[in-house]
Amino acid sequence: MGKKEEVRVMFDNIAGKYDFLNHFLSAGIDKLWRRRLVRMLIKSNPQSILDVATGTADLAIALSKKTTSPIEGVDISQGMLDVGHQKLKRMHLDKQICLTLADSEQLPFEADRFDAAMVAFGVRNFEDLDKGLQEMQRVLKRGGMIAVLEFSRPRSFPVKQLYNFYFKNVLPGLGRLVSRDKGAYTYLPESVGVFPDGEDFLKRLEGAGFSGTSQKRLTFGIATIYTGFKVMG
Repeated sequence: MGKKEEVRVMFDNIAGKYDFLNHFLSAGIDKLWRRRLVRMLIKSNPQSILDVATGTADLAIALSKKTTSPIEGVDISQGMLDVGHQKLKRMHLDKQICLTLADSEQLPFEADRFDAAMVAFGVRNFEDLDKGLQEMQRVLKRGGMIAVLEFSRPRSFPVKQLYNFYFKNVLPGLGRLVSRDKGAYTYLPESVGVFPDGEDFLKRLEGAGFSGTSQKRLTFGIATIYTGFKVMG
């Protein structure tokens, strides 16, 4: 089984507990991080937005509070999308936000379609990171903005040591206890550990055709928001 299929099965298995675990295991800080991304993205006043690896649509919902522009969300996990659909109906957002089962590395949209593309905690799950970034670049209009929120590795003492202890010793046990999936929250620290964060990720964005790239480290470097723009011309 390839990484893509493993990720799909894993998220299908934990879909019903995903939102609770996200907010519980991060003490709610993940909501603040998403709102920070929204504030950065909304400055470009996008009229059409793509939310890649949308999951249960948390980021799309957060953005909908600041714009009436249509938002297209895609994810490879039907289980996650099912939870997202329920949330959108309950919040009367199913007209503004459309969720589609799709592969982030083979987006079902024509080129130059969106003004902005965003991802929260999804790019490290791509089987081929560069291909996923290139696909987002393809469907963006020239000058369109990309915004990526992802876990990163703190570098300063003692945050680095506390973070590593929590991620490797506490989080997997709590996640397993609630989700009943023994692999899901072991996968999380493993995937963060091999993800090319910081300057390395900015280089991957530039290699995919983005310019004006920058990073904003959040909460002692536990997470980072990366931004860039599709090269003009």
